[in-house]
Amino acid sequence: MPSFTPDSHLDLLFAPELIPSDVQAQLGSDLHMRPLAKDDLYRSHLSVLRVLTSTPELTEEQYTQAFNRLKSCPNTYFTLVIINRATDQVVGVGSVFMEQKFTRGLGVVGHIEDIAVDKSVQGRKLGLRIIQALTTISERVGSYKTILNCSDANIPFYEKCGFQKKENEMARYHNTSSNAAATTAALLPSSLSERPLHTPRL
Repeated sequence: MPSFTPDSHLDLLFAPELIPSDVQAQLGSDLHMRPLAKDDLYRSHLSVLRVLTSTPELTEEQYTQAFNRLKSCPNTYFTLVIINRATDQVVGVGSVFMEQKFTRGLGVVGHIEDIAVDKSVQGRKLGLRIIQALTTISERVGSYKTILNCSDANIPFYEKCGFQKKENEMARYHNTSSNAAATTAALLPSSLSERPLHTPRL
């Protein structure tokens, strides 16, 4: 059975000190919250995301490229995971990314995305703990507000997390098939075609 890997042995996306200690303390002794690590591909990161939406298989090279792209933008992308200490596997995940504005006195907005909890640990309020941690990180790095999108069914949950319903979301999907993605990549300059294409949230 894999042994728990301490943070100091990992290449992490951001400084673990940004994760609030009070949230960490509420997880339980069998769980640990930390930033995403470069090798979390092998700790079931993508399997947990499949609880949320369609998630493709990635090679180690693809996963590493995506991780390095996120890390190359300091104070912008904050993906955290919850680790089962007994198995050293990811059982929860969530992200917040920071958007620089020209309005609001050059303010910054935090966008929460991709909250997912493995079925084996659902019912332990881990989704709430992830939201609390991401909101705190967003505030600590200087955002004036934190926003997210959710289904109508999840509105009560996010209201309990301190969020308010504001306006509506509109979406227009692009590059939703492999053929469309290949065609778009062929038409773009190489510097753009190397960027990851967006996949719709289902």
